[in-house]
Amino acid sequence: MSHMDFGQIPVMRKPDENGGTQLKRLKAIIEEKYGKKFNNYSEFHKWSIENLAEFWAEFWDFVGVISSKKFDQVIDLSVPMADSPEWFKGSRLNFAENLLKYRDNRVALIIAGEDKETKEITFAEMYKEACLYTAAFRKFGIKKGDIVATYVCHACDDQHWSYLDGALPLLGAQAVVNRLKQVNPKILLTVDRFSNNRREIDMLSKVKEIVDNLPSIEKVLIIPSKTDSKLRDISNIRNSCFLDDFLKLGVDETGSVPEIEFEQVSFSHPVFISFTSGTTGLPKVMMHGCGALMPTAKEFWLQLDCTRDSTWFSMSPVGWVTWNMCCTLSFGGISLLLFEGVPYFLSPTYFWDIVEKHKITNLFLPANVCDDLEKHGYLPRKEHTLKYLKKCIAAGSIVKPQAYDFFYNTIKKDILFGSTYAMEVYNNGDVTMEAYICAEKRNAVCFIRNTIHEFKYKWLYVS
Repeated sequence: MSHMDFGQIPVMRKPDENGGTQLKRLKAIIEEKYGKKFNNYSEFHKWSIENLAEFWAEFWDFVGVISSKKFDQVIDLSVPMADSPEWFKGSRLNFAENLLKYRDNRVALIIAGEDKETKEITFAEMYKEACLYTAAFRKFGIKKGDIVATYVCHACDDQHWSYLDGALPLLGAQAVVNRLKQVNPKILLTVDRFSNNRREIDMLSKVKEIVDNLPSIEKVLIIPSKTDSKLRDISNIRNSCFLDDFLKLGVDETGSVPEIEFEQVSFSHPVFISFTSGTTGLPKVMMHGCGALMPTAKEFWLQLDCTRDSTWFSMSPVGWVTWNMCCTLSFGGISLLLFEGVPYFLSPTYFWDIVEKHKITNLFLPANVCDDLEKHGYLPRKEHTLKYLKKCIAAGSIVKPQAYDFFYNTIKKDILFGSTYAMEVYNNGDVTMEAYICAEKRNAVCFIRNTIHEFKYKWLYVS
């Protein structure tokens, strides 16, 4: 095995002494409990792999998972990983209860858009709305095992639909049918129209075609996008009504809304469905269970060092699993900015104005957008200090080698790469380690923890 003297490699980023607070807290807890001393991230990481059950048991407590019954066993290590051993066997919990565990007056959601007035929704308000939705669903007859689907835009004023089976709003009717006919949803939630790149996209004609081809749908709920939306005729859409009319089912005779009774299920109980892209045939169903809570919490809390002071901005559309990942942010009491439309090219500074105004700490950018921003020269200006911005994530397509330079030199020196289907980050960073650059004329050779990895990129930055 070859080794490289890191003293000869340019350092692209040095760790902030004040960063990595979440990782350091967990490390200190484990060191004290197990009588260990980890001198660096590599030693801690090695221990977490060699002691899987102990690490994840401690992380369960660290993030404060709400459960009516704690697990009997974290994992049976005698079962090969290829056979998918059961995690947190015996536990009983509710995914939504964990996402709604914060109910204070801190900002949960910031709603913005091309033609929207910005508004904020607190965690307390989000919980009250969730109570109303839950009561209406139960009154209608929705029960465990039923599927509710969405066909909505990025910012429909709430997050309650984030973990439902869904399709991208710009997909055509047949593309939506190809996905939803595989899961037979009972309810379809949609919107009458939305703005996209200064164009108004009407949805009702597509919704009618979708519903006509999905006999399983018993109710179509239409979110009115504007004040005049309820004047529109939706009588030709089978079993349809406007959302606010449906939500009246959630109010009892006294005018009050009951508290949510969170049904307790297993750790592997299905929560939401995502779909593959469909490049090799019909899109394939990807089922995610309550277990999605843990790996996303690990990425957000430990690798990205998110706290209750963090604010995320992601343009991942509903129907893409990175949208679902960002919606787990409420589990940590973290704020999320939702934007309807395309904020990148409305003006040379519009996008960066948003990042600056709302003190964005974590930014998700599609890789192709990075290319276009650089091509158009729509870059941060002197007035954009970006002092709150801590991390950027690039995904959605192949990240070109030049994108590394764009991120590091123009935006931020922390980027991540992963897999949307697996709802997981593969090539992650760490805020407590230095980041180095490896460069050769044709291939880059990365030396990570004394191990050689070959990559066919001209430039590659690694921790």
